[in-house]
Amino acid sequence: MIVTKEEFIPIRQKLKNEKQILIFTNGCFDIIHRGHIEYLNEAKKLGDFLLVAVNSDSSVKKIKGDNRPINSQQDRAVVLDNLKPVDGVIIFDEETPYELIKLIIPDVLVKGGDWEVKDIVGSDVVLSHGGRVISLSYWDNYSTTAIIKKITG
Repeated sequence: MIVTKEEFIPIRQKLKNEKQILIFTNGCFDIIHRGHIEYLNEAKKLGDFLLVAVNSDSSVKKIKGDNRPINSQQDRAVVLDNLKPVDGVIIFDEETPYELIKLIIPDVLVKGGDWEVKDIVGSDVVLSHGGRVISLSYWDNYSTTAIIKKITG
């Protein structure tokens, strides 16, 4: 399901009431590749509901440059929403999901293995509420930037 942050608030409350574990991750997810799939499968094993926050088109441009994203935010959200491990998708407009993390307070916050736990945005919020912050496996040679470079020669 693709939801707004406002639509997710009652879902989050239902998950809490049912003592289900909310896993949260975020990223651009511009061109989905094997590294993303492995990462999302690994993340899903950490709880019950995997929420993926996707950078909006404008925030991707700020982070990655004017030639990105390749795929629109809606297209990226639809692709993610149709992946087996993903239970929900939220598009966010800021450069980081910090405010979103403060709003929903996930039980588990994950990023790829190229991130140190101390550098993961929102780790302070999650840890202060008794949650876990985990840096998952990193798949070498799998990156959207590398794919784009390969295509463009």
